[in-house]
Amino acid sequence: MTTTNARPAIATKAPSRARGARRADRRSTTTGWLMLAPAGVLIITFLLIPIGLTFVLAFTNARLISPEPARFIGVANFTRLFDNETFWRSLINTVVFALVIVPFQSALALGLALLINVKMRGVNFFRTVFFLPVVTSMVVVSMLWMFMYQPNGLINALLAKAGVQGPDWLGDPRTALIALILMSAWQACGFHMVIWLSGLQTIPADLYEAASLDGAGPWQQFVHVTWPGLRQTAIFILITITIAAFSLFTQVNIMTQGGPLDSTSTVVFMAVRTGFQQQQTGYAAAISLVFFVIVLAVSLLQRYLTRDKDLKR
Repeated sequence: MTTTNARPAIATKAPSRARGARRADRRSTTTGWLMLAPAGVLIITFLLIPIGLTFVLAFTNARLISPEPARFIGVANFTRLFDNETFWRSLINTVVFALVIVPFQSALALGLALLINVKMRGVNFFRTVFFLPVVTSMVVVSMLWMFMYQPNGLINALLAKAGVQGPDWLGDPRTALIALILMSAWQACGFHMVIWLSGLQTIPADLYEAASLDGAGPWQQFVHVTWPGLRQTAIFILITITIAAFSLFTQVNIMTQGGPLDSTSTVVFMAVRTGFQQQQTGYAAAISLVFFVIVLAVSLLQRYLTRDKDLKR
């Protein structure tokens, strides 16, 4: 008698539980979309729409302030761009900056990470000091280093005490780009130092103990234990430094304005100067579009060359 009455109750509860589960799923889905909405609006407003406008404006003669409406001119902006010597000089400067800053800054950051990856009193102080330039405004850092780079500035004063005649760092085309590289590496290496440090702390200590028992010295431990353990960290740092190097702008805008003789002009600086100072919006959009394609190609190439061996198979 009891068994006969329990079956309808179980059959009645099953659909209600299914409906409750569906309602919970709908609520969680709605909550997820609501939480995603602010980020989605920002991405659409400040990323997708500007990219779309860049594609459209690159084929027009649009100007920032002009009584005449923009009109379609085809690939005239790109033809003009590829015939512009300043563009090629800016592209060469950007590539040289990236080729130098990527290994130099990453190696400097790795060296600092190895130095502070110890358990000793006061190590947090050094971590803070090394990271301090990262949280300082690039405008402030650029202005400070601009004073230091002056012919009678701090750097040349220190070189004079060592018996070396310092150059006009920002006024000489041979040293202006080098000066920007040194300053940029100093300012940003603290950020990548923290990333290297997080990668170092994920390597098990047992590996170092085993390598030490096998007679491996510090260099052998670094080559066979540390560096293989930092593979994924190195890929991330390589890509982020490269993208940041290609987007070099603030240092140039504050310290050199692209000079002397376009020796420090970059593609981003040329695009901003063309779009806002010269008010040639369509031409600046063409420069930005070419820059986007270049950075995308470099990022994809880096990703292909640094992918895992299992994926290559």
